[in-house]
Amino acid sequence: MTSTDAPELIRPEVRRLGAEEVQELRAQIFAPEAQENVEPEEKSDEPPSKMQKLDGPKGLPQKKYYRQRAHSNPHSDHDIDYPRNPAEMDWHKYYGDYSNGRKVEFADIGCGYGGLLFKLSPMFPESLMLGIELRVKVSDFVMDKIAALRLQALEAGDTCVGFKNLACIRSNAMKYLPNYFTKGQLSKMFFLYPDPHFKKRKHKWRIITREMLGEYAYVLRPGGIIYTISDVEELSQWMVKELSRHPLFERLTDEEEKADPVTALIYESTEEGQKVTRNKGDKFAAVFRRLPDPEPAEQ
Repeated sequence: MTSTDAPELIRPEVRRLGAEEVQELRAQIFAPEAQENVEPEEKSDEPPSKMQKLDGPKGLPQKKYYRQRAHSNPHSDHDIDYPRNPAEMDWHKYYGDYSNGRKVEFADIGCGYGGLLFKLSPMFPESLMLGIELRVKVSDFVMDKIAALRLQALEAGDTCVGFKNLACIRSNAMKYLPNYFTKGQLSKMFFLYPDPHFKKRKHKWRIITREMLGEYAYVLRPGGIIYTISDVEELSQWMVKELSRHPLFERLTDEEEKADPVTALIYESTEEGQKVTRNKGDKFAAVFRRLPDPEPAEQ
């Protein structure tokens, strides 16, 4: 057969789903009737379907289908939808009626697979918590797990919280944080095992810098807490140095850290923290309090 006789290849049209279509698809997947009608599938070489991804213990998503590189470049261009200002953010889309009369108070920056959030949810049932994750597959995992846990709670007759106070969005906290939160809205912020960016020329990409602390001080209320931890001692020292020299933050004493039940969770609740434990590595934690704004100078 000559090249002129070769059949013409027809390429299927590929269309990216919009945000509303993705939400509708998730709603269909997690509908009880959809789960009841799922038939067991034979093994194949095809990529796993959505239902196969959820075929973990108790119907929870399996991490092996959501694996992605450990970190993502926060300064690369990403296709992210974000509000122009906090007033345009529709939190009902993520929390449903549970958002009525409530605002997000906890923000886990770079939440990973959401281990900390799932521990905090039953401890603070009245507080809305948000995970912000830049990696697509990882944020999808957290969203799917939240939806699965909510469904489980509903089927078990839990009409109270049932993880309704949890949500996750894919976004870049280093660029868009003030687009989501008003001044003094948050009471807790978490920076657990962030990308160390070892090369000196990339230190400006670190999540804790003098410039970024101004934004964190803006969205964190006076008395609010910032939790940091890393298995890289040099990075921990960097974060402590940057926070300590900022006029609106002070480090908690050892006694205050021990008295805070949340501090103990930052060591082992995340996948990264558990990996460090398995490898018998060191962990360096530091917790800081947001100080009140200084009084304006007299004229």
